[in-house]
Amino acid sequence: MKNKKKGLKEGFSTGACAAAAAKAAALSIIKKDISISKVSLDFPDGKARELPIKTVLLLSDKKARASVIKNAGDDPDVTHGAEIVAEVEIISKKNLYPIEPNIKIKGGKGVGVVTKPGLAVKVGEPAINPVPRQMIKDAVNSILKDKCSKVSVTIIVPKGEELAQKTLNPRLGIVGGISILGTTGIVKPISEAAWCATISVAMDVALAAGLDSVCLSTGRTSEAVAMKRLSFLKEEAFISMGDYVGFSLKEASRRPFKRIYIACQWSKLMKIAMGWDQTHVRFGALEPDKACDFIKKQFGVSFSKKDINTVRQLLGIILKKDKSIVEKVCKFSLNRLKSFLPQEKDIHLILVSYEKEILYEE
Repeated sequence: MKNKKKGLKEGFSTGACAAAAAKAAALSIIKKDISISKVSLDFPDGKARELPIKTVLLLSDKKARASVIKNAGDDPDVTHGAEIVAEVEIISKKNLYPIEPNIKIKGGKGVGVVTKPGLAVKVGEPAINPVPRQMIKDAVNSILKDKCSKVSVTIIVPKGEELAQKTLNPRLGIVGGISILGTTGIVKPISEAAWCATISVAMDVALAAGLDSVCLSTGRTSEAVAMKRLSFLKEEAFISMGDYVGFSLKEASRRPFKRIYIACQWSKLMKIAMGWDQTHVRFGALEPDKACDFIKKQFGVSFSKKDINTVRQLLGIILKKDKSIVEKVCKFSLNRLKSFLPQEKDIHLILVSYEKEILYEE
């Protein structure tokens, strides 16, 4: 699949991979065939797409296992290249009349278990989201309909527990492995939708935990410092918004949080002050001369641009020349951030230095 506009390859979600593996396993049971190399899978958009199958193994006349290697295309997904396994077992063949089988979906090794409320899956259930569950059921049903009355499908991700440590799952209360995700079955490169969906879910988890405050951070360093400073907040309160500042504040405004803390570092703060709602470098790099122009225009302080190569270097010069500029930029940014929120919500800012110290707090 190609994204024609950008020339980037799309990929398949873990949910689509699990469904394809389940279909291959079901097919091998019926055909007694382990040479299946690909399957056609129906996606939520109504289109059928082919996915390659890595392995197929017949465990008995009623049980088989198949796997798919996840290909996330050009998306920097931590699960790219992961093996997604489905083990299908026919529990009961008794079927006196045509019927769709009762399909029980389970999570095996490497698939996380939900331990906190607020997610799309109930506490105690394997972290296999609703759309992937339906895709798995539809895939298995397309093969086993009228042939059995009860089926068990277990999804396994051999390296899932290791991969989960690189995701937000531990923060969201998903333990023991990764989540089987996907609302469309398709992974789009540099998926803004996926990141934003994670932010929204994290806020729902915070609400379900009974919290009235959240801390939105732009990066791991700022979050780590904020967690120490705001140690009175529960872990669920800390949400990594990355570069999605405007989106995150709008999402927070839609929920009954009383206080919102923003934790960031200088470069991101300057972008916020200068009106950027999305601070990722792909939306443009912040040139130091433009940052200097902004400070001169807003606060009347000039710097020699020829001596400044980076925005980070600019901060060092400001701290030596006039620390009050940092406070002025912070207050200016706060006033802008307030525009995203209803008046009754409190917003606080924590500016973290590159040496992991708090430079400013309000």
